[in-house]
Amino acid sequence: MSNFDVAQLAHVELFSPKPEETLNFFTQYLGLQVTAREGQSVYLRAYEDFYHHTLKITEGKEAGMAHSAWRAGSEEALYRKVQSLEKSGYGKGWIEGDLGHGQAYQFQTPDGHNMELLWDVEYYEAPADQKTLLKSRPQKRPNVGVPARRLDHINLMCSDVTKNKEFMANELGFKLRENIVMNDGLEMGAWMSVSPLVHEVALMKDQTGHKGRFHHIAFWYGYPQHLMDVADLLVENDIFIEAGPGKHGVSQAYFMYVYEPGGNRVELFGDSGYLILDPDWKPVTWRENELEKGIVWYGSQLPSEYFLYGTPHKILSETK
Repeated sequence: MSNFDVAQLAHVELFSPKPEETLNFFTQYLGLQVTAREGQSVYLRAYEDFYHHTLKITEGKEAGMAHSAWRAGSEEALYRKVQSLEKSGYGKGWIEGDLGHGQAYQFQTPDGHNMELLWDVEYYEAPADQKTLLKSRPQKRPNVGVPARRLDHINLMCSDVTKNKEFMANELGFKLRENIVMNDGLEMGAWMSVSPLVHEVALMKDQTGHKGRFHHIAFWYGYPQHLMDVADLLVENDIFIEAGPGKHGVSQAYFMYVYEPGGNRVELFGDSGYLILDPDWKPVTWRENELEKGIVWYGSQLPSEYFLYGTPHKILSETK
């Protein structure tokens, strides 16, 4: 198996029961750009995202992740991974494509999170008034809100972190970068990537016992100061800030967690933490007695809701 059969997180589709308010949040405060509308969906991207879109917002009864999409490392790698996924029993089948990309193979994680793997993508082409002289950037920096620079990662809540971790590793080639293991051996969290980033996907134990829920989507700013700037903007406009700004021990990333109006949690990522360039990297394991600094290196501790709230929203007393 090639280490580069899966190359990156390509896009995420979110459901929102308040699609226009969700759209306003992402465009007016985070500076994302609309590239297309179709039916009940809007397609967006951050200004340093090169593809047609990295976020799709679709009207839905409940908030949550409709699917995440991963781009293969090549067309050959796509078919190679599909063969493996079909044998795994978690494959769902091919779709012809969507706006911005060609055919994609759909599958689920053991917990039921919907995902797809694709190769053919449409690259964003800026209109004349948005073209930039900075040739490594696809468009000018937007002059609205405090614009996020790119899609960074997703965090999925799991009934069984280890089972889903092994699926991501064995079927998609993700490498374990950091994890949390309790005194009884239970794995409570895993951070995984296919690139030098600390993670493109995080898996965390769903302490309500439910399966397949979504914890958050993260957008990258690059400069921690921008978290302070956007926090000011969000407070002024009654957007709920759950936690932060602060810094995680796991990943060393500067964070702020907010709820967009539709109910999905969004992480605003102040920098990329650290990069893993060592080909023989050994995963970093945080033990139960180390969690205080692992979860929050400095800043206010995370509220209890952070570990319980996911979308779709369910409570402990509901049928699992």
